[in-house]
Amino acid sequence: MAQYNRVDAEYVKEINNTRSDLRSLISNKKCAPIMLRLAWHDAGTYDAKTRTGGPNSSIRNQQELNHSANKGLKIAVELLEEVKAKHPKISYADLYQLAGVVAVEVTGGPAIHFVPGRKDLLESPEEGRLPDAKQGAWHLREVFYRMGLNDRDIVVLSGGHTLGKAHKDLSDFEGQWTRDPLKFDNSYFVELLNSESKDFLKLPTDKVLVEDPAFRKYVELYAKDEKAFFRDYAKSHKKLSELGFNPNGNYLSILTKAVLGVVIASTVVVLGYLLELNKKIN
Repeated sequence: MAQYNRVDAEYVKEINNTRSDLRSLISNKKCAPIMLRLAWHDAGTYDAKTRTGGPNSSIRNQQELNHSANKGLKIAVELLEEVKAKHPKISYADLYQLAGVVAVEVTGGPAIHFVPGRKDLLESPEEGRLPDAKQGAWHLREVFYRMGLNDRDIVVLSGGHTLGKAHKDLSDFEGQWTRDPLKFDNSYFVELLNSESKDFLKLPTDKVLVEDPAFRKYVELYAKDEKAFFRDYAKSHKKLSELGFNPNGNYLSILTKAVLGVVIASTVVVLGYLLELNKKIN
């Protein structure tokens, strides 16, 4: 289960500095797709019934990296060691999820609210919890419902395929889902509905999004309305990144104090102005 670390003002500051370094790394290395995949694969093992798995950084264990669904993710883990070395205070679990958030943002996607405080755990879940691209709608629902997610989450999170490519040496598939694999937009859904298109990859788990009526209505919505896609994606991505994780009350307290401080400061300024004005009038 993804637990939490104590979050104080210093930790929040470190998170902000880490975000800046992640932007630089992901932009320079053009590694947004694999960072998003790392964040998703670390979080996507969550089981709501047993409260095991989830965004706890267990994916860095060699045992879990060797799972067939995680082929190639060692590259992302090693790239992030450069950032981790500069910010040793933050947890790997926060680092991996923040990398996924930044990957979406730097490629033109929506801003995703990030709450820090995840705790690193070493125990990896059994293999087989992540989606198998060769399966159908029943399989997607089985996997996502196990996490506590719904049909809308299934479709909108599949939109993450707008980034990246499939590689034959990492899976049984080759190709890319969209024209620009480094641009986060709604073109994944546009191409799904284009039955005549032979240029882009469509996995069995992609095709069922069009074939299943409950899924298709969301595909049609996101294909015609990118704003709706961005809005719903930001919500579902946040939900995915927090599976089994209860945000630290200390972090919420820090935010509350910060807002309260601004309000008090503003009130003092206004009162001071009114007193000065009153003196001039009298």
